[in-house]
Amino acid sequence: MLVHPAIAQSCASAIGGVVADPEGGDRLADVAVGGSDLLCRFGGIGDGRSGQGRDHPVAVVLTLCAAAVLAGMRSFTAIAGWVADVPVELRSRLYGVPEPGCPSKTTLWRVLTGADAAAVDAAIGSWLAEQARHDTEVSAAVGTSPAGRASDAAGRTADGTDTESVERVDGPLLAVAVDGKTVRGAVDDDGHQTHLLAAATHGQQLVLGQVEVGAKTNEIPMFAPLIDQLAATGIDPARLVITADALHCQRDHASYLHQRGAGFVFTVKHNQPGLFAALDALPWTDTPVAHRQTDRGHGRITTRTIQTLPAPPDLPFPHVDQVWLIERYVTDLTGTPTSAIAALGVTNLHTTQAAPADIARLVRDHWGVESLHWLRDTVYREDHSRAHTRSGPRVMAGLRNLGIGALHLAGRRDISEATRWAGRNMHRPFQLLGLTP
Repeated sequence: MLVHPAIAQSCASAIGGVVADPEGGDRLADVAVGGSDLLCRFGGIGDGRSGQGRDHPVAVVLTLCAAAVLAGMRSFTAIAGWVADVPVELRSRLYGVPEPGCPSKTTLWRVLTGADAAAVDAAIGSWLAEQARHDTEVSAAVGTSPAGRASDAAGRTADGTDTESVERVDGPLLAVAVDGKTVRGAVDDDGHQTHLLAAATHGQQLVLGQVEVGAKTNEIPMFAPLIDQLAATGIDPARLVITADALHCQRDHASYLHQRGAGFVFTVKHNQPGLFAALDALPWTDTPVAHRQTDRGHGRITTRTIQTLPAPPDLPFPHVDQVWLIERYVTDLTGTPTSAIAALGVTNLHTTQAAPADIARLVRDHWGVESLHWLRDTVYREDHSRAHTRSGPRVMAGLRNLGIGALHLAGRRDISEATRWAGRNMHRPFQLLGLTP
């Protein structure tokens, strides 16, 4: 794969190395992808155009589009209009040449719909993973958590999320939620909607991996390829604890994660009838509550309890160390009950890795990924987008993940206001993406 000479020069400068041959094929692509700069990571991506766009390299176009999305642009037309207003000095920095031209809407559309979507997701995931690692290193040096820097005195972030994370409790463990989302407006000529399965960190909701679920299959076969994609970003699978809903409570998934040294926390429902019956029959009435948490807010009082037991030896599910029952009781402010929900589940984490309070938090924080879906639908109107050509829906979803992740890394949880803030100054999106000082 060839990389545009200007991108090669930019990447060599960013990495601090020397690239002698701008037509150096795979060697040059490896150098580009290995760089810490987002532009470099986009450098090895193709879009099917002849010559990979000598006037407007794929990497530069994707970078400009990423900045436009971070600024709140939702459609191809809006992105093109925003890119046309980017000052020439900023474009010169990306292109590596003085007075570069501006890509047209047609060029932007060709790149966004023709780019290798898997490569785009891999580049975004690896960039977010590296930024998260850097953020963690900085926070360790100053003695606080990344979330803690954006939290209030009560120990909660602006959106009410606990600043505690599994990383602070378990040291090396990184909690990642696996969940799917349908891009409802992206309907192809055969009536199929684009469905994506993503892996996002708890707390900051950084999407480290994303795969497309084909129209003739479902999420289950895509679980292992998604986790493999995380490993490709440089994350050690042995550091991972994967949380997932009942759909992914599969024996093959548990065995796969066990083989890779990763942890899992799965909710169990009736899609696994034997396992559900075995868990439901355990002596929960004789098991004391191990952890209780009560929250008051939004006009209700919510009490959550968790009970845990060692996994029975004859449990019809592999590699389980602990089983759990979580109950959630909701009342109004006068104490009148409004709902009561119970959930059963399994985990391969030992008690030395996850105490009952940790499991309860992992289960609760798993649903934080839904806030990411909500942001894509409300801020970026993703489900209203009719873009459906080739890789367009997946690439656009990836750029939205990147924009939200960059804002979260900057400590901004108010994404609607943050995108407006970023859009008021052309330099801000590029600064948030680490492309300018």
